[in-house]
Amino acid sequence: MPPKGFDNEKYLEEQTAAILERVDRSEGKLYLEFGGKLTYDLHAARVLPGYDANVKMRLLQGLKDQIEVIFCVYWADLERGRIRGDFGITYDLATLKSIDDLRDWDIEVSAVVVTRFHEGTASERLMQQLGRKGIAAHTQPEIPNYPNDVDLIVSSDGYGRNPYIETHAPIVVVTGTGPGSGKLSTCLSQLYHDHRRGIASGYAKFETFPIWELAVDHPVNIAYEAATADLGDIVMIDPFHLQAYGVTATNYNRDVESFPILKAIMDRIAGDGGGALQYQSPTDMGVNRAGAGITDDRAVREAATQEVIRRYYRHLWEWHRSLCPRQPVERTENLMARLGVSPTDRPVVQPAHEVAAEAQRSKRGKDGFYCGAALQLLDGTIVTGTNSHLFHSASAAIINGVKHLAGIPATIHLLPGNVIQSLTDLKSNYLASSSPSLNVQEVLVALGISAASNPAAKAGVDMLPRLRGAQMHLTHEPGAGDETGLRKLGISVTTDAEATSQGYFLR
Repeated sequence: MPPKGFDNEKYLEEQTAAILERVDRSEGKLYLEFGGKLTYDLHAARVLPGYDANVKMRLLQGLKDQIEVIFCVYWADLERGRIRGDFGITYDLATLKSIDDLRDWDIEVSAVVVTRFHEGTASERLMQQLGRKGIAAHTQPEIPNYPNDVDLIVSSDGYGRNPYIETHAPIVVVTGTGPGSGKLSTCLSQLYHDHRRGIASGYAKFETFPIWELAVDHPVNIAYEAATADLGDIVMIDPFHLQAYGVTATNYNRDVESFPILKAIMDRIAGDGGGALQYQSPTDMGVNRAGAGITDDRAVREAATQEVIRRYYRHLWEWHRSLCPRQPVERTENLMARLGVSPTDRPVVQPAHEVAAEAQRSKRGKDGFYCGAALQLLDGTIVTGTNSHLFHSASAAIINGVKHLAGIPATIHLLPGNVIQSLTDLKSNYLASSSPSLNVQEVLVALGISAASNPAAKAGVDMLPRLRGAQMHLTHEPGAGDETGLRKLGISVTTDAEATSQGYFLR
């Protein structure tokens, strides 16, 4: 097992105390902006080995009698069909999934806000779905010259045009589907309306990254830059914090650059005295005790360095699919150079390349394409797989991986030949598939069915939970069945994003 470098219980204790201290300081209601992902924070789990991807939900569940949730999503993200990469679903579906995830933790969403709203079919459809489910859906119009025109913003023609969302809990968690969802503007809009009503309220930002007490060049903070390479975020020293307190703290460029304007807006909202809104730096606004949970800096550095390489491959894949421009790829290349690593320093990359080359030499590929997959198990063992007329390369690697974990000899077949033949015949003859070999999702279904009568298949199925957290690299771009199956298994995948055919549609 990889070494753990993070103590969730210590983090929970310190982060909870820090939030409650901000509630006391606000002398009323606290709008708590949640940066990053509220549920399934897989980036944090990869960068901080041992981090519970749902530790934020555990924290909120401990405070559930004192909180309610407002959920934000940016209008343009809905209309352009933006994809949430960790689940491979569009932002409208990701919004609904997040609401369901919160409900699973016994936390209800009070309202959803579509920010910077214009007319559009996707956003209007989402609001209709929410309305049918009994969730209030609000829209906020775009404010011209935001955030620079403070006079307009803090006026009846700015925040004053936004609907006021009635809340009753002392802590209002404002979260969103992804970065740029409008969480901060929603918090400030609520503050504006509260202060006009004579309601005492304050603001704070729940953050995980960048970790303020770690150096700018610490791999954890560099991994944050890699994760936000599409936004161009840069981790830097917070000059306002250094000037006000003489303490070095790291933050990121957007917060630092926007702080003077943000402070002007807050001062205008609060009026004389400022109260709970008197912050001297962007770091002041944050509630971030993630650094207190780090127990093994060496393990964290190694995991964060690997995450930078993984992000490079992710951006490369998205660029090949025209989901992002070339700049994020180039930014992550520069970040790898800062860390002194290259794409091949991911342990599964070279074995995948080697097995693909060997398949080509022995002419075992399909239709002239020779695909390789390498799977690193949690014990460090690397197994490989290549494509054939029976399996995709990722499927072959999964089968070899569970065989290794279960101690099953390579000569023993997990899936009977008649089962594989029936499935490939079904795909070829009845489902009009030009790629009858089995992808990962199909192999998992076949294993589940075979487990009822085949002890070897049952032993393989029992090993599937031990693949969660494993690493895989593919020399080719995975199809939907591979991508979905690997995601469900909890395997972290990278790819060279090479096409497996000359077709335009990847099966």
